[in-house]
Amino acid sequence: MKISSLQNPKIKSAVKLRKRNERDSSKLFIIEGYTELMRANLVNVEIIELFLCPDLFLKKMDKKQIEKINCDNTFFCSKSVFEKISYRDCPDGFFAIAKQKRLDMSFLEKEIDNFKNPFFLVAESIEKPGNLGSILRSCDGAAVDAMIVCDACTDVFNPNVVRASIGTLFTQPVIETSTEKLVSFLKKEKIKIVSATPHTNEVYTDSDLTGPVAIVVGTEHCGLSEKWMNLCDIKIKIPMLGIADSLNVSSSATLLLYEVLRQRNA
Repeated sequence: MKISSLQNPKIKSAVKLRKRNERDSSKLFIIEGYTELMRANLVNVEIIELFLCPDLFLKKMDKKQIEKINCDNTFFCSKSVFEKISYRDCPDGFFAIAKQKRLDMSFLEKEIDNFKNPFFLVAESIEKPGNLGSILRSCDGAAVDAMIVCDACTDVFNPNVVRASIGTLFTQPVIETSTEKLVSFLKKEKIKIVSATPHTNEVYTDSDLTGPVAIVVGTEHCGLSEKWMNLCDIKIKIPMLGIADSLNVSSSATLLLYEVLRQRNA
């Protein structure tokens, strides 16, 4: 089916999914980009509708590549229609609406025995979708067992989380829970809670991160809450030699995750 009208109801519905309240009520979300769609497809994310614009494909796509995306409802759009639903500056002609699938603490409780040496990243109240997506990408690169979002401020299905994660949102387990539930779980499983903060003397490279560990990072403006500062096993900092007292939260998370990886592979 070809869609050429900007007033088409399916186009209007797709645009509405940029808003969190629409995603929350419908339990649907947006996936844009060929790479992101293929990674969603790899783990069987349920795609409800697929919108394609061959005029915008960044390289020649053959029919077999498109057919790899499992979807029964495919629509071809004119360039102007696709640009209306797209949230990217340079769209590549691939856009889908998919069903949300959320994970909670029951996933960790079930899978914990399958983790040989548990390695988690905990993100508390991250506000910017781009940061959350970038942290997910680093979690994927460092082979983290799960990313755990506590007391969320940002919807993990925000289109900019999907984009910044380059689809690793789908391949990386993302758990949503409260601080209280997670701390109780980590203490029970004897997983070291490591809080990242500039307000400590211990440099991150001097800490033993080889055992079961949960690296905890906090909000962009205020850092970690008092709960995590008081309940953690150890506080670590990244040395800052300039006038700024900390790095961007996604940069900090990346450094700490790869330090765990370095120590474990030493």
